[in-house]
Amino acid sequence: MAKYKFILSGGGTGGHIYPAIAIANELKLRFPDATFLFVGAQDKMEMQKVPQAGYAIKGLWISGLQRQINLKNAMFPFKLLDSLWKSRKIIREFQPNVVIGTGGFASGPLLQMAAMMNIPTVIQEQNSYPGITNKLLGKKANIICVAYENLERFFVKEKIRLTGNPVRQDLIAITQKREAASAYFALDTSKKTLLVLGGSLGSRRINQLLEKELPTILSQNVQVIWQCGTLYFEEYKKHNGTNVQVVPFIEKMDYVYAAADIIISRAGASSVSELCIVGKPVIFIPSPNVAEDHQTKNAQAIASQKGAIIVKEHELDAVFALVFKELLLDSVKQKQLSQNCKALAKPNATKEIVAEIVKLLQK
Repeated sequence: MAKYKFILSGGGTGGHIYPAIAIANELKLRFPDATFLFVGAQDKMEMQKVPQAGYAIKGLWISGLQRQINLKNAMFPFKLLDSLWKSRKIIREFQPNVVIGTGGFASGPLLQMAAMMNIPTVIQEQNSYPGITNKLLGKKANIICVAYENLERFFVKEKIRLTGNPVRQDLIAITQKREAASAYFALDTSKKTLLVLGGSLGSRRINQLLEKELPTILSQNVQVIWQCGTLYFEEYKKHNGTNVQVVPFIEKMDYVYAAADIIISRAGASSVSELCIVGKPVIFIPSPNVAEDHQTKNAQAIASQKGAIIVKEHELDAVFALVFKELLLDSVKQKQLSQNCKALAKPNATKEIVAEIVKLLQK
């Protein structure tokens, strides 16, 4: 059997890094003697997370275009040329059989160069509304694995495979972990547990909301696990205390999901896919500060099937307290949201993506 080589690229946030690692792990199960290399942006979190997962990574000098006119934008053409040249050098030296991109700044120049060098490329598009980079890369890619229906308006129909987003395999059977999870987080089992997630970097707006609503939430016999993000931990750790655990980052996501009764979350693509598998009642607060407002579109895909509640940022002060209280008191609604969002889950996404990569290798 041929000894395969794979280059993967995804980064900037956990939502791009985690799927790339999940795909690499699944490929490794299929091809134990394969060689892997990751390519990331040299100052982003993938440079730590990928080596922690046991893979080698090389960094490119690349960043996104800023919305304001500033020096960073003036540097962009130089960074892009440098990254294309470095990508070409990496591909030439490593000689991959397939190059896989899961989004993030570095995947643009890398997949562009791979396509120019006639190396098969696979895009894993996590959002219901693709960003500019993937729309451009999609023209040359061999296969585009997507998580949402109706993406034919952005990509060539014949290249699209509806697989879902890769998620951590340890989330698939969390029901059995509830007791262990309650012990791990030292929770009071007579209270409901609210889990608040602001994404890997944290969300200022969700943190501000929680700080304001915390007394009301606690008065309703609720305990809180509040992932405030590494950027905000110093500011919010003062709220740690009885029935409140403020943490910068959560390592044991399977346990924290198992322990939660209600979840408040941003609507990044990976989070949405994970929360469908977990199947707990969710209030999505989409970030309005992302390209093409894709978080709102991700959340709407679930809410339109009665699988989640959406509260927009500009409505938080007016309606959040009421929405939360109504959900907390309505066990029928909780159950209905859980069942509907679980029905939308795609737990075999990683295996299906790898099956598509295998077909490409056999060609």
